[in-house]
Amino acid sequence: MTDTSDTRPADSAVRAPRPNALRRLMPYLPLIAPVLLWAVPCWVLLHTGQHWPLPVTLIGTALFALGLVGMPLAMARGHGRRQQDRAAILGDSLLGGSWILFTWSVLLGVLLRPALTVAGVGDGQDRARTVTWAVLGVTAVLLAWGYAEARRVPRVRRLDVPLPRLGPGLDGTRVVLVTDTHYGPLDRARWSARVCETVNALEADLVCHAGDIADGTADRRRAQAAPLGTVRATRARVYVTGNHEYYSEAQGWVDLMDELGWEPLRNSHLLLERGGDTLVVAGVDDVTAESSGLAGHRAHLAGALKGADPDLPVLLLAHQPKFVDRAAAAGIDLQLSGHTHGGQIWPFHHLVRIDQPVVAGLSRHGARTLLYTSRGTGFWGPPFRVFAPSEITLLVLRSPR
Repeated sequence: MTDTSDTRPADSAVRAPRPNALRRLMPYLPLIAPVLLWAVPCWVLLHTGQHWPLPVTLIGTALFALGLVGMPLAMARGHGRRQQDRAAILGDSLLGGSWILFTWSVLLGVLLRPALTVAGVGDGQDRARTVTWAVLGVTAVLLAWGYAEARRVPRVRRLDVPLPRLGPGLDGTRVVLVTDTHYGPLDRARWSARVCETVNALEADLVCHAGDIADGTADRRRAQAAPLGTVRATRARVYVTGNHEYYSEAQGWVDLMDELGWEPLRNSHLLLERGGDTLVVAGVDDVTAESSGLAGHRAHLAGALKGADPDLPVLLLAHQPKFVDRAAAAGIDLQLSGHTHGGQIWPFHHLVRIDQPVVAGLSRHGARTLLYTSRGTGFWGPPFRVFAPSEITLLVLRSPR
């Protein structure tokens, strides 16, 4: 099954995000966000004219207060030094659920109540209670659907990518991109195997993993990652680190991928030859690598291209889309990235755009460089995907000659 919807035109210019109030607030979001996520729905659902019986109001308010306290505590135990998977699952699920509840409390509180007033539906209490039940209903549906979307094997998204410098012998080269598998607290070993079966059915020349393999060390998530060793490609399987590797002993993941038969492109390249023509396939460490303090890890594009013929076309793997500024300056033909998850849970993509130039799809940067940003193959944290479907991407490279 193929899906080419939502692909951005390659000739559309993408402007870098400008500094704004949201960017300035980013350092404070870990403190502000939990309060807003729980306090706003509590106010909208319980305290804006519903006049619920006192026990309902008290119990409901207590539940929201418990969520406000419990969510960060569970996430700290799950993702902090203790790395308790059950706590991580609870905290992540509360985070996703509170985000959806917050979003629709705001939207329906702002839009539905005035609409009911204009339509003359009931009195103030009736309208307030209608909003409450509507928010709860929409949230329940989106949680169930979003969970199913997150846990299913991604659909294949296929698109042709024209590269003016690509030689005719390389026309039709099939590149499969997987990224952001995020093996983690929820055991997805069976899902991982099915993803790899789907990849193998695409008969790729080159298979790329653009980072964020897992949350946790290689030793801890080995069973979930092991199916990656079954992936087949006629030319090569290549991998670059993502930012989450640097939270979890990145070198261990580099070593495991090498053990599974993937070539880690750590500021290096290989040559893909076909039909008498050659493509440079390069990769860089994630942009967070240097700040991790891990010796020898940093994003170094010049090192990745060292020794490559500058007249040859270059496909570059870089985990984060924002690396495209450097790629465009160097005249890279095509950059493949992930990291954004397409926002994962709508409308989080608006926050992603504060940090990244592109959320998903194919975009042009500068005179030569194309960027493809995957919405990711798995999910991070909250086991939900809402209006941001996961993908396995098949890119067919096209030569103009």
